Amino acid sequence: MCTTSTLTSHEDTMILPPIPSNDDLTSDPEIWDVVIVGGGVAGCALAYAQAKDGRRVLMIERDLTQPDRIVGELLQPGGYLMLKKLGLEGCLDGIDAVNVYGYALFKGDTQAVIHYPLEGYTPDVTGRSFHHGRFIQKLRVAAASCPSVTVRQGLVKKLVNDKGGEWQEGEVVTGVVYRHLPAGEGAAPCDRSARAHLTIVCDGMYSNLRKHLSSSTPVHPSFFVALLLPNCQLPVPNHGHVVLAKPSPILFYPISPNEVRCLVDVPGERLPSDLPAYLRATVVPQLPEPLRQPFLQALEKPEAIRSMQNKLLPATPLHQPGALLLGDAFNMRHPLTGGGMTVALSDCALLVDMLRPLPSLGDALATAQRTADFYTRRKPLSATINTLANALYKVFRYSGEPAHEEMRQACFDYLALGGICAQGPISLLSGLNPRPSVLVKHFFMVALFGVGRLLLPRPSLRGLYMAAALLAVACRIIFPIIWTEGLRAVFLPSLAPKPVVSVAASSGAAAAAVKKAA
Repeated sequence: MCTTSTLTSHEDTMILPPIPSNDDLTSDPEIWDVVIVGGGVAGCALAYAQAKDGRRVLMIERDLTQPDRIVGELLQPGGYLMLKKLGLEGCLDGIDAVNVYGYALFKGDTQAVIHYPLEGYTPDVTGRSFHHGRFIQKLRVAAASCPSVTVRQGLVKKLVNDKGGEWQEGEVVTGVVYRHLPAGEGAAPCDRSARAHLTIVCDGMYSNLRKHLSSSTPVHPSFFVALLLPNCQLPVPNHGHVVLAKPSPILFYPISPNEVRCLVDVPGERLPSDLPAYLRATVVPQLPEPLRQPFLQALEKPEAIRSMQNKLLPATPLHQPGALLLGDAFNMRHPLTGGGMTVALSDCALLVDMLRPLPSLGDALATAQRTADFYTRRKPLSATINTLANALYKVFRYSGEPAHEEMRQACFDYLALGGICAQGPISLLSGLNPRPSVLVKHFFMVALFGVGRLLLPRPSLRGLYMAAALLAVACRIIFPIIWTEGLRAVFLPSLAPKPVVSVAASSGAAAAAVKKAA
């Protein structure tokens, strides 16, 4: 049996300077403006932006050493625009990030190249791919460089109420209790409390606080099995590569000028017991010829094979006063399209814009109203990216069903047509035009494209049957995803129920109570 690592290893040779933990506890204010749980993409971006808006921020991260993970390695152009809006585009400098201009699709011996619709944007607006840990460290450096941000290594244990006790449902969240983990030799860990007007939880896919702020439970459709291919030349440079293989897609993309990441999607709840044998027998024969030898060379080091379980998590927040949930702790989609960081950065930019007009987050009524409204206003963009990722994965995954294979082939051929057939879907995937109506339009254009091919030049009984079955497959894929995201919230956010906010005075931080409208 091959032993695989779930998320971390030591393959990255560029280790950036460590982020110093601020262990001076004597300078802590009585009440922080914001406490942020987690120092990943969302946590760092929010800490930096809130500091620029004059807030006093405490960011608590369980491990400030450079992470080495196989997720968060591709930032779409829409995500780059959000990073730029937040003033953090400089975090992509000095990490060997690679510009990405689109995708190359492969199905059998057929290839299609789709470019991002970047006309009208400045030359710096492209996708970016990189080592995840390098990017995170640069974000942490940016956040820590703000005088009003305190970065501290610690493990958050629980949310607390206004009296300092453990928070219970229906109470106001007024901060956290965390285990402070000082970096200095001989320094002993200790439990600390941090009170805040607003507590933002973005501690990743394995969040231990999610259960208090969301009613969703992650589901696990598949695994990503990862290999690193050194000195590999992609067939189409500076593009992501998607191989429509059986049983699931295979991804290739550069993460530095001389390294290519390969992610093999393996459906199911368990991995094969002999991963190298599975990859040789199932994956290698389906790869484009230029990628087979580099892939086989990577397999010569089975200890370097890594894996992670993909997770889907619909955004179903519980409107708890004084707290907010963000990032992978809040919402996950299949990572096939690389949309996670785009959603996280877009959420951060939106939340910053909504909180900026408030003179103080200590105004409990105003803060509670803004954070409650945030969950509604984020929906159209996040749901578009979520729906596209989950729908594309279901379309591209091979099921053996003839009608599904017709849909799969129709999707590939539709994108290969280029023009509006490619530009519409890639504008959605890139985050440059995340509009739900455009998504639904192109999804059913793909289905109708497939139906038309089945019925021309003249309909047959088999053609009619397959056309009806293809439409049924399309509906079976898209409608449950949209229903999960929330039909009214996605397409008619102005008609979505508005949260009712009430405020009652209490000692310390003011109390707020937020309820969903009936």
